[in-house]
Amino acid sequence: MGRDPNPERPATVEQWEAVFGPPPPGYLSVPFMQKAIHYEQQSKALGGLSAATRRVLRQIAKGEAVEKVAPAKLSAGTHLVREWNGRTYQVHVTENGFEMDGKTWSSLSAIAKHITGATWSGPRFFGLTGGAGGRT
Repeated sequence: MGRDPNPERPATVEQWEAVFGPPPPGYLSVPFMQKAIHYEQQSKALGGLSAATRRVLRQIAKGEAVEKVAPAKLSAGTHLVREWNGRTYQVHVTENGFEMDGKTWSSLSAIAKHITGATWSGPRFFGLTGGAGGRT
């Protein structure tokens, strides 16, 4: 393989080795290595991924469907957007439920029913599980 003409490579390889130990594979680009180094440093500083997230990632790596192993968990501050019949609906997740058009709702399913007039799975309607955008 040819040499990387990037003059930052020697310093980046040195940083890589300081963070990870062994030298990086020769085919890794400098931008990729820099991102990996920064991610690893951030993980070490902030405690890394939760045990639940690591478990889900292991299951996905074994071939399980994301929808099966990683049910959507919404944190306050999350913003959901769904277009329906030419109108865009925006929902904000709050500590007490969900807010849309100045009204607080107890569930996404209640919002989906309000929007469509039919019984829907709210998480599915907002694309948080498989089959978003249609009823089956």
